[in-house]
Amino acid sequence: MSTLKVNAVTDASGGNTATINSMTPTADSLQGFRNRIINGDMRIDQRNAGASVTPANDTYTLDRWKSYQTTASKFSVQRNAGSVTPPVGFTNYLGATSLSAYSVSASDFYTVQQPMEGYNTADFGWGTANAKTITLSFWVRSSLTGTFGGAVFNADGTRSYPFTYTVSSANTWEYETITIAGDTSGSWGTTNGISLQICFSLGAGSTYSGTAGAWAGTLYTSATGAVSVVGTNGATFYITGVQLEVGSVATPFERRDYGRELMMCQRYYYRNTAPSGSQYGSGYNDSTANAYFNIPFPVTMRTSPTALEQSGTAGNYAIQRSGDFPACTSVPVFDSANTQSAFVRFTSTGNLTAGQGSSARSANSAGYLGWSAEL
Repeated sequence: MSTLKVNAVTDASGGNTATINSMTPTADSLQGFRNRIINGDMRIDQRNAGASVTPANDTYTLDRWKSYQTTASKFSVQRNAGSVTPPVGFTNYLGATSLSAYSVSASDFYTVQQPMEGYNTADFGWGTANAKTITLSFWVRSSLTGTFGGAVFNADGTRSYPFTYTVSSANTWEYETITIAGDTSGSWGTTNGISLQICFSLGAGSTYSGTAGAWAGTLYTSATGAVSVVGTNGATFYITGVQLEVGSVATPFERRDYGRELMMCQRYYYRNTAPSGSQYGSGYNDSTANAYFNIPFPVTMRTSPTALEQSGTAGNYAIQRSGDFPACTSVPVFDSANTQSAFVRFTSTGNLTAGQGSSARSANSAGYLGWSAEL
């Protein structure tokens, strides 16, 4: 009988390791959540379903990806903007397009970034003597070439690490890796708030640009001298396959199944886009005009949502009762929520029967109900 010998895994940078199917495993990579970035391959876009948007400052676009613009309307964001072919193995990317030739001022910064929850990065040990090294990897394509910038920073902006990478050929997908030594000082969240943010700069002034490759006790979103995408009208910046992992070596992109990735996104944002005629949830008629419905969330959200998003058109919603479907006379209204469900009020023409049960219903495909528990 043959004996299978399994070598111990120590560290990807050396020691007793083996490469298996082009991946060098580490102790951390065997824990089932190697890539701490959510929606790094840009598949999930609950809010916009692939439509182009010009985000306001501090606005989410594709799921888990936030945009900052200190001056409005300097770039747009769209999944698969420009309809170029993604890198091999990917079908989607986040595309940012400059909308003017804007010269950034000292206090300007323009970014695409992902805030990360403390529960997902607590094992980094940042802020302690045992802080772990991490590696960021991604595919990037830009119409511009040169040295680009980005940064990692904490929730209150008191610690940051600017980094650089080089785009050598215009309009060509290039693979980048950046290794960052863990920060042994500063405050880094370990619960359901922000721990750290990964930031890709589209332009930054001198106030928010610092020396690359070193930790600083202030907020930097880019490195000094980096390319400004917003400085060239029509310039493009496309990115996908974003991965952040423990260790000093980048491993191949972790491919999670679509259902799991969607659920991970829905912890932070959930949009119920029930098809025309489908039910959102059940409830009761409080009066002849008002009905209250419990809408369950598919996963436990990060925190209790405090508002409801809807289409803005009352005609997209209806109430289903025995035998007919009274149309809503106003848009649904938020009542309350916890991390597992929300209570929503629908209002009809006044032909309900108080005390009876009914269901919240979509009147057409334009209706939706949305909740945010974003960082």
